[in-house]
Parts: sequence; structure tokens; C-alpha cells
Amino acid sequence: MSERMRVLITGAAGFIGSHLARRYLDEGAAVVGVDNINDYYSVELKETRLARLADEDRFTFVRGNIDQQTFVDDLFEEGAFTHVINLAAQAGVPYSLEKPREYITSNIVGFMNILEACRHNDIRHLVYASSSSVYGLNETMPFDTSHHTEHPVSLYAATKKSNELMAHAYSNLFGLPTTGLRFFTVYGPWGRPDMAIYLFTKAILEGRPVDIYDGGLGRRSFTYVGDIVEGITRTLRNVPEPDANWSPNSPDPSTSSAPYRIYNIGNDQTVSVNEVIEMLEGITGKKALRNDLPERRGDVRATFADISALERDTGFRPQTSIEQGLESFVAWYHEYHNA
Repeated sequence: MSERMRVLITGAAGFIGSHLARRYLDEGAAVVGVDNINDYYSVELKETRLARLADEDRFTFVRGNIDQQTFVDDLFEEGAFTHVINLAAQAGVPYSLEKPREYITSNIVGFMNILEACRHNDIRHLVYASSSSVYGLNETMPFDTSHHTEHPVSLYAATKKSNELMAHAYSNLFGLPTTGLRFFTVYGPWGRPDMAIYLFTKAILEGRPVDIYDGGLGRRSFTYVGDIVEGITRTLRNVPEPDANWSPNSPDPSTSSAPYRIYNIGNDQTVSVNEVIEMLEGITGKKALRNDLPERRGDVRATFADISALERDTGFRPQTSIEQGLESFVAWYHEYHNA
């Protein structure tokens, strides 16, 4: 299938996007990557990720903003894409407290432009990034896609929930097959410098205190990036169809009478922040210095992914343990930073 695919990946200079582009290129697909290379975090890191893809004849990179309608329309007109994976977004919960308008522009306006372009260009399947943050105040564990998600605790989460609703409208109105993937705390080589495991590793190796919120008791479904990429590729092949069993009298929010699906994609095991730090101490051979801080606004105490629906429909299960993933990340960190 991949050799006949022409895939658009937005956010291709990003952490997940660059890994995903590499996977599709290795499988023989033609890939067009889009990114605006903003300075939310290291531009050098983003450019180095892209450099790893640049020697492929089947990879084309286009720099631009998906919140610009003309740019997106021209991109689709010239691209002749068969499939679209939308990963471009303004990420990060804390930053949404400082720059809320950037989240509306990128995550809402940008996604609207992608939906419109998919609608008018006969895209076979749109897969897009949602987030475990949509579960918000929900404390029923594990998080199930049938749970309601009407109480986000950050603007970032609200924009991701909005993406799911917008996608459903287009699936319902225009028959556009869409699948939203709620990512759970992704980590691994080439990861974002603002993410916890990167920050912990950097601080430990540099002998600086590690900022630890809420006593390190928070638990997450930490998910290795290689597992995420595997799940995305399986999902893209699994084009949704209207669910014949869907009932408007007892509606399941993860499916529909339209060609629409929502899945959790993550590790179905949870690990506390304290446990992660202990593992990093063992891998690096250095003791972490703690800077204990109160709970951070916009954070949730725990995430825990129920991935049974994704496993049922695609056969996906994460294969990388947290210990293996952390060892891989630390090895990459040493190599990249010559630490």
C-alpha cells in the first residue's frame, strides 16, 4: 500500500512527524512534509531532524503555516495527496497560559484549513493528533474513548477537543473519513526539549535540580515514539466507515454514523514521575537533585490509556517498556549533545 501512497505530514520537523516521515519513506511512500519551523523550541533540533530526511528523493519539504488558507490550498492543489496526517499544532500546556491566541490560530484555524482542503481534494483518510489532555477533570481510570470530555483544564486541551468536533462535522457533512488519535505522553530520541523526560535527563546530567511538581506523584502513560509511529501507520490503513451499531439515543462519542473514529494511542501501563526519575538515575549513574514545586496549573494528576479499541481495530499494542525507552532516549541524548 505504501508504495502507492502520497502522504502529507504536517508538523514534519516535529518530534513525532519526523519519525513518521522516516517510517513512510522506508516503506516506499512519497512524503511531503510541512512545518513552519517556529522557535517555540530549538530551531536547530528541528532542522537536524529534517536533515535526516533530506537525502530521500521521495521526500519534499515545504515551509509554511497551515493557518494561512492560501498556502494550504496551493499545497493541496499541487500535492495530489492520497492521505493526510495532521500533526502541526502549537503544543504544550504551560505555554497556553502565556500565549493563548497562538493556540487558536494554529490549532483551530490551521485545522479548519486542513479539513477544507481534504474535503475538496478527495483525501482517502485524514488522521490527526488529538491529546490525552482532553480528558480534563475526568478521574475515571483508565481513560476510555467512550468517556465524556467536556471539562478541559487548559486551552490546549480545549483546542484538541475542538478538533475532534470539527472533524466529526466534516465526516458527517461531506463523508470525509477522519480519525483522531489521543496521544499519551510521547517520549524518545529526537524528543521535544520542553517535555518532562528530556528536562529530567538534561538536569540530572548537568548536576542541576530537577523541577518536580506535586511531589512527583503524578502518573502518566509514557509512550515510546516508535510505538506511536507504529500505531499511526496502522490507523492510517484502517479507514473508518459509518458504524452500523451507533445509536443516537445512547451515543458513543468515539464513533458515529459518519466515517469517524477516536482512539487512545499510548502505553496501557502508568508510571509515576518519581519512578521515572529513579530509572534515569540508574541509567545515567547520577543522583537527581530535587526542586519540589506545587501542582502546576493546567496539569492533571494522572493519565492512563485504555487502548482496547485501537487494539481491536488495528492490532496495535505498544512493545517498548519504559526501561527500554529511557535507555534509548539517554543514549540518543548523549550522542546528540556529545554529553
